[in-house]
Amino acid sequence: MFTYRITENDHCRRVENLLYNLLPAAPHGYLKQLAKTGSLQVNGTPPTLDLLLRLDDTVTLKESSRTRQFLTGARPGLDIIYEDQWLMIINKEPGLPMHRAAEVDEQNLVDLGMKLVAERGGEGKLRPINRLDRGTSGVVMLAKSSASAAMFGQMLQEEGLDKLYLAVVAGKPVPTGSISAALEGKEAETRFRVLFQGKGFAFVAVWPVTGRMHQIRQHFKIIGHPIRGDKRYGGGTLPDYPGHLLHSFRTTFIHPSTGTRLTLHAPLPSGFISQLRLMAGDMLPPLLRELPDL
Repeated sequence: MFTYRITENDHCRRVENLLYNLLPAAPHGYLKQLAKTGSLQVNGTPPTLDLLLRLDDTVTLKESSRTRQFLTGARPGLDIIYEDQWLMIINKEPGLPMHRAAEVDEQNLVDLGMKLVAERGGEGKLRPINRLDRGTSGVVMLAKSSASAAMFGQMLQEEGLDKLYLAVVAGKPVPTGSISAALEGKEAETRFRVLFQGKGFAFVAVWPVTGRMHQIRQHFKIIGHPIRGDKRYGGGTLPDYPGHLLHSFRTTFIHPSTGTRLTLHAPLPSGFISQLRLMAGDMLPPLLRELPDL
């Protein structure tokens, strides 16, 4: 029996996503079979593949020659949190740009995604449905074809994405608030709630009502509480973290092809968790346990 305990790094990860990371060579049908036959259990109960795993959950997998074979496979270079025939959704790491810069040949999200598709024997170009700044981590949606990109582009225009970010900001903001400040002549609104107030910083949940460029980063600078590590907007630098402490944690949308309402979570990066641990200490575990219920 293979046993895996959910730590901070996998907190709020879907069962399917965890299995994809543990058994990267396993076909999706095999993962469904594991759950259906009871070979896979979470806390002693067979789960659905979309179950959200929580801190200290225990995942058990009945060993067989086939599962042992899949366990030894190479791990994917990207953290894929959801995938179907139309799109791939990635948990982007901080410091990774979306695209290759014209003057610099460096790793970037789109090229890494296309490399993964090619390694599977697929072809085609991945097209970003949403974008994150280089220093921001979390949910990025990539369309697998021009038709999918058009379909999801229309969805964005008509319905948009319901997004929740997590951030660490400087100072002591009010417990709950709404920031309304125009950016480049366009109305912009950001709502937030303090989850934990530390000495000289706050861990906040952030809901952007509008979607302007650098909106969250600029708005927190405007109210005097810049995001930690955001050098551009007054948050200084973090020597042990390749970005700023802003993470796109949860995204909800209606899938335009299936009509299904999807809610997807991107687990916090390990470096983000390390920064939180330095700030929150023993309060970190209970703080993390609150996140799925925001």
